[in-house]
Amino acid sequence: MADDAEKPSRDYRETVFLPDTPFPMRAGLPQKEPEILARWAQMDLYNALRADRQAKNAPLFVLHDGPPYANGAIHIGHALQKTLKDFVVRSRFAMGFDVDYVPGWDCHGLPIEWKIEEELRGQGRRKDEVSKAEFREKCRAYAAQWIDVQREGFKRLGVVGDWENRYATMDYGSEAAIVAEFHKFVVSNQLYRGSKPVMWSPVERTALADAEVEYHDHTSPTIWVKFPVVQGSDATRNASVVIWTTTPWTIPANRAISYSDQIAYGVYEVEAMETGLAFEPWAKAGDRLIVADKLAAEVAKTAKIEAWRRIETVDCQGMVCAHPLAGLDAHYGFAVPLLEGDHVTDDAGTGFVHTAPGHGADDYLVWLAHGHREIPETVDPDGAYYPHVALFAGLKVLETEGKKVGKFGPANGAVMDKLIEAGNLLARGRLEHSYPHSWRSKAPVIFRNTPQWFIRMDTAIETEIHGGKTLRETALGAIAATAFYPEAGRNRIRAMVESRPDWLISRQRAWGAPLAMFVDKETNQPLVDATVNARIVALIAAEGADAWFTRPVSDFLGEHDPERFEKVEDILDVWFDSGSTHAFTLEGRANTRWPADLYLEGSDQHRGWFQSSLLESSGTRGRAPYNAVLTHGFTMDENGEKMSKSKGNTIDPQTVIKDSGAEIIRLWAAMVDYSDDQRIGKTILATTSDAYRKLRNTVRYMLGALAGFDEAEAVAHADLPPLERFILHRLLELDGQVRTAYEGYLFQDVARPIVEFCQTELSSLFFDIRRDA
Repeated sequence: MADDAEKPSRDYRETVFLPDTPFPMRAGLPQKEPEILARWAQMDLYNALRADRQAKNAPLFVLHDGPPYANGAIHIGHALQKTLKDFVVRSRFAMGFDVDYVPGWDCHGLPIEWKIEEELRGQGRRKDEVSKAEFREKCRAYAAQWIDVQREGFKRLGVVGDWENRYATMDYGSEAAIVAEFHKFVVSNQLYRGSKPVMWSPVERTALADAEVEYHDHTSPTIWVKFPVVQGSDATRNASVVIWTTTPWTIPANRAISYSDQIAYGVYEVEAMETGLAFEPWAKAGDRLIVADKLAAEVAKTAKIEAWRRIETVDCQGMVCAHPLAGLDAHYGFAVPLLEGDHVTDDAGTGFVHTAPGHGADDYLVWLAHGHREIPETVDPDGAYYPHVALFAGLKVLETEGKKVGKFGPANGAVMDKLIEAGNLLARGRLEHSYPHSWRSKAPVIFRNTPQWFIRMDTAIETEIHGGKTLRETALGAIAATAFYPEAGRNRIRAMVESRPDWLISRQRAWGAPLAMFVDKETNQPLVDATVNARIVALIAAEGADAWFTRPVSDFLGEHDPERFEKVEDILDVWFDSGSTHAFTLEGRANTRWPADLYLEGSDQHRGWFQSSLLESSGTRGRAPYNAVLTHGFTMDENGEKMSKSKGNTIDPQTVIKDSGAEIIRLWAAMVDYSDDQRIGKTILATTSDAYRKLRNTVRYMLGALAGFDEAEAVAHADLPPLERFILHRLLELDGQVRTAYEGYLFQDVARPIVEFCQTELSSLFFDIRRDA
């Protein structure tokens, strides 16, 4: 026994084949990923891939990057979008394409202006005390700082692309190209200056386009106002037409009342008022009021009328009223005609529409349709009544400074007080409704008449490119010729293009590419001179858009008389900037082409970048700048609620990367249905991490099982056991499924089947059976 105890024990691990691999069980992604990224940077991975494909004459695939705004660190929405773009780039490389992907940034616009204005206020300086050159330089430096921050954030996510040759709309060459694109609209007569009501932000002091407006619930004062009839039938003598509006402040701008010839109207004489009220109503027995029959009962209830009788039917044609404030000031002594309009309904109100042509699109159109041309200007850029507006000069519609920014100013209350004084307010109340707000300041906007520059949507363009088609027709044709992923995107953007008004492209701000043109003071038309335009573009390419604001006009006009021309100093809508990026990113660059194979952005860009790019390219080239459009939904929290800092439900990609690694974000992006709104949170990320571990363990086991393998040991397929042949068959099927999914950008149909294959066919079946062998 003693001799046995002294014998050395044998290590039986030497007698069996055990998996062996340096591939670690723990990924250590937060530490490992920077090492991988550094190796990719050292080998210049993106350009090395392109060089390899070009050497093989591979087909070209172009993904044009929709520019994020250079303002703030990246958020989880950025992470999803840039990761999806990286999936496109890498999968196309893997499928044998030469992939062109140049990341870019949108740099001009109001948010950056605001930041600089805040900075100046902190220094005790006002914006108007700073030269345009200094102000623009501060904006440029601010944007450049955030481009650097965001670029590093995107690279940390593992996104490959031509980062060294990134584009930015504020680059001198980009600004010159944007101006050159603008000139194409001028030369082809697609541009015009119109004085019409546009959505205006008094807080930001600029016009806004549809794409810059979002709708929120808003509580507005409502009033029912009497307009005394001065011309009509016997029954309407001493009667008043009653209108209803949610914008009392527009009453001083009233010039007409709209009605519909499809609505039945009647004269109603008040017989008795409600009693026992805590206040005295403004109507009284004997009053004669004209309203739509369908709405009469509702009007009576609102005005506290107990009983009234219908005297007779009213024919509105040819009727004329007095302005309800005419008795207080001769300024309002003009006639107020009744005008027939298609926009009038009897769904709410009184069946009549108070018509202020300077403050509403329908009002403006019906005013013009009846032969009127003069549009009154009532409210200034700050949202205050002009000095010439009797009774209300200087009063603000909305507060633009201080703690009450965006709240109603004194204008509404003052107008109601004067209507009471004039004896023409019938009733008032409050209404919560959906109302337009600036998506930047979140403050309410107003409709305000102001001279602006527009691109025509419905005027035939007599050029070889357009062949007499309108911009709307060309754009709709381009939508029909474009592939959409998912297909529902086609109907969404088509509906928007079908109904959108002319494109408002001018802004009254400082930080942007200019509407660099001159207007002939005698003809009021833009100067169309190829030599002048070439001079403008050349100077901007050399010195940036600042040249337009700092150089004397003679530097641009040459032999033309400077006294004859007005220099336009408005800047272009930033959507025109980003809509022009195809012109300087795809055209004129080596190893790429126009149009792009794919544009990829969030579904909100059907009204933004997808549409501005479509209209810009349709107007200058007669087609869309893309062959296909892919859209993704918004990222919500785990409960399906919108993320916000105030709720504390945001997910910071930098925090996830620090704790778990970028690969977890990438796998999450690969496994969600991006076409719909997707969710993310701690629980979902934990599930994703678990899926990653299972994938990693599968790979680790296979690498370990191949320890010491030599090609000489390879077995012909026909000689493999049935189980191995079955697994190879399933792998071939999976390969076909993955290729098809990549073709259609269905990344979820790549990731999930691979995870399921690893868990089911490999781990639970193949590994389990073969482990002991």
